[in-house]
Amino acid sequence: MYALRNNDTLSKMILDNIEDTGQNIRKWYQRRLPSNQNQDYYYIIRNTSPAESVLIEYAFLDSTKDDRNQIKNDWEKWAEAVVKAVAEYKGYNYVAPGGNTVNDTYTVQKGDSLWSIAKRFNVGVSEIKTANNLTSNLISVGQQLVIPGVAPSDQTNVTYVVQKGDSLWSIANANNTTVDELVNLNNLVGNTIYVGQVLQIPNSGSDINVPDTQSVYVVQKGDTLYSIAQRYNTTPSAIISLNNLSTDVLSVGQTLTIPADVESTGEDIVTNTYVVQRGDSLYSIAREYGVSVERLREENGLTTDVLTIGQVLTIPGVSNNTTNLYVVQKGDSLWSIANRFGVSINAIRMINNLTSDVLSIGQTLIIP
Repeated sequence: MYALRNNDTLSKMILDNIEDTGQNIRKWYQRRLPSNQNQDYYYIIRNTSPAESVLIEYAFLDSTKDDRNQIKNDWEKWAEAVVKAVAEYKGYNYVAPGGNTVNDTYTVQKGDSLWSIAKRFNVGVSEIKTANNLTSNLISVGQQLVIPGVAPSDQTNVTYVVQKGDSLWSIANANNTTVDELVNLNNLVGNTIYVGQVLQIPNSGSDINVPDTQSVYVVQKGDTLYSIAQRYNTTPSAIISLNNLSTDVLSVGQTLTIPADVESTGEDIVTNTYVVQRGDSLYSIAREYGVSVERLREENGLTTDVLTIGQVLTIPGVSNNTTNLYVVQKGDSLWSIANRFGVSINAIRMINNLTSDVLSIGQTLIIP
């Protein structure tokens, strides 16, 4: 069972993987609260927003059929089936238990952070730190890092998660391969693909979907200008300017032209953002960050000084090697902090190596 706030992609992938273990399957579905059809039936799904929560019933102990023997004999297979589905859904390199794990190396480039490298190779920040015996998140240009669990670039395929508007032809064209290669590599019966599907892409020795020139991106649920800019190594202001946007608000399905890597133009990547609060003005924000009102207007493509609560502003003048530090206050949560800085909860977890969402007053967090 999956949450009303989510689509069924992850649930279907989990169910398909469990079926592959030989287990009987029933269905994937949503269940609504009878007294309020806009809410999920189960607390464990209803009260865990914004997490993508899935409730799985593996078998029934009181069954008169073979459920109890299956639980006894196959529970490890089912658990691993879920791990595999989640890994593939998130685009991580899945290695089965007992499989041979090989490593790749990466040379740190200007503007890199442990977080951006981890995202690039679909591994965790903590895994990179452990593999390289790092005691902090500081890295230097030219440093050689071991990337755990990733085969050398000339020996492995890469994965791609299908986006809205994709076709096998567009994916093949973007990654220097052919439709036939994609069909054969992924054991596809036809040319039909679905949003959220994970495809193996033949590795051509270059990075997947990293454009040298302008590319087109279709806005997905949960996207912000900041998250898209980070993904393509550019800035929110560059996207605003290129697409002639008059607002920071994006709509699902909207097509954006993504500029080439800003580093080629000599522009620093701006990584500091601010979410407008009640009582804010351009003057008060400019004074707090030590920039001019004119620079704020220019950086954010503003044609007026009127701000709205929740609007995300890019703060200029922050180099691409700088991160925000935030001291946890009374009443804070990971969700409220992520919302304030316009980043995802998972991004904060990763860069701070958090194993729990519990915060303590006075705790210092790095904000990516």
